[in-house]
Amino acid sequence: MRIGFEGRSVLVTGAARGIGGGIAAAFAERGARVVATDLLEAELAALARRVAPGEGGSLTTRRLDVTDAAAFAALVAATGAPDVLVHVAGGVRGQSPKPFDAVTEAEWDAIQDANVKGAFLAARAVVPGMKAAGYGRIVVISSRAGLGVSRTGIQSYGTAKAAQLGLVRQLGHELGRFGITVNAVAPGFLRTSPDYERQWESYGAAGQRAMVEGIAMRRLGEPETLPMPCCSSLPTTPPGSPDRCCR
Repeated sequence: MRIGFEGRSVLVTGAARGIGGGIAAAFAERGARVVATDLLEAELAALARRVAPGEGGSLTTRRLDVTDAAAFAALVAATGAPDVLVHVAGGVRGQSPKPFDAVTEAEWDAIQDANVKGAFLAARAVVPGMKAAGYGRIVVISSRAGLGVSRTGIQSYGTAKAAQLGLVRQLGHELGRFGITVNAVAPGFLRTSPDYERQWESYGAAGQRAMVEGIAMRRLGEPETLPMPCCSSLPTTPPGSPDRCCR
């Protein structure tokens, strides 16, 4: 079965690498008009060079700080309200685990701002246009850390990912009547950034083997092996509707 997104516009935050880059590339290759955003401009440029958009598709890159409400407003004004928003930006912001009583307010806030405030600002920026269109798909890339104890050992990260799930539930309840679905995807551990590569190395050979043996497929996930967030992980519109999933 071919799943295409011709005629759809998609905004992806945190798209420079890893899961965000994989999602942005997959949408563009399947015909969507993608705006890929991040703070990492050099890596965004590299993404644009390696992606081959499908028929009708395109990939445009923009620098974006997801904690800046004015920047979101300017982006949407310039590119138009998307049909699909995928908020990937966040992560651990370069932090390493430390005792809770040694965590500073600045360290706590940096993770909360990128993950939770970023998701809030992203959704708030696109919802008016989605309401006007009577259609929208919002996907937040959370983490299994939001469902249990975070392997990172970073308290703010586990808290932020749990908060994202709460935001998704609340928005899904509120926005469904406008034809907007709001869902989360909670991946396990992936080696998708320098932060997570350091975490992987910290486990040592024995710890790495133990982690992989604890996974049903006996392998770590990669962005290219994850399901498309709108078409494999989300509830669709009712049977018989001409508009199912993100299409």
